[in-house]
Amino acid sequence: MTEDLRVHQTRASYDTVAVDYHRLIGGLITITPMELGMLAAFAEEVAAAGLGPMGDLGCGTGRMTGYLKAIGADVFGIDLSPGMIAVARESYPGLRFDVGSMAALDLPDGSLGGVLSWFSTVHSPEGELATFFGEFVRVLAPGGALCVGFKVGDERVSLEKAYGHEVALDVYRYPPDRIAALMTDAGFVETARLVRAGHGEMENTPQGFLMARKPV
Repeated sequence: MTEDLRVHQTRASYDTVAVDYHRLIGGLITITPMELGMLAAFAEEVAAAGLGPMGDLGCGTGRMTGYLKAIGADVFGIDLSPGMIAVARESYPGLRFDVGSMAALDLPDGSLGGVLSWFSTVHSPEGELATFFGEFVRVLAPGGALCVGFKVGDERVSLEKAYGHEVALDVYRYPPDRIAALMTDAGFVETARLVRAGHGEMENTPQGFLMARKPV
């Protein structure tokens, strides 16, 4: 499958499921207290550094953007899917949401104090992850922070149905050390790591979370 076709299928799949996605997992129903603590620490770190706003990149319907705003973060969201962005704008009318690609962000160099990538890389093969992390380090100011959530494993799974709709999605699972290595290769320094077992009916694999910083 070519990259353009895969990206098109991913966008089209999320356009299709957007409303039911938000209905089923909108809010924080799949987020454990461990992640909430990590997100709160991340938001405090970004705010204390005073280097710029936070970008929720691959924000989906804005559930994490909305949470971060509620705890005081200066945050906006970007997502590949116009359908997901439409739901985000309706659900969180006071926040900024834009359609865009993490592979080519329409943001100036060094303009962000923080980047959140909350499971927004799960449909991407390793080569594309390297591109994403390169963009993340580009748009972050020196000293800026990154927080990445991902599915733990070492395989690709194809989905033909999700959230009550037919889709065409590949889901990639990576070992934490591999994600950490890609971040390091892009120029980041790892600062924290959390791996936990799957939680509830929506998760059948371990979940990983890494925090890193762009060196000054």
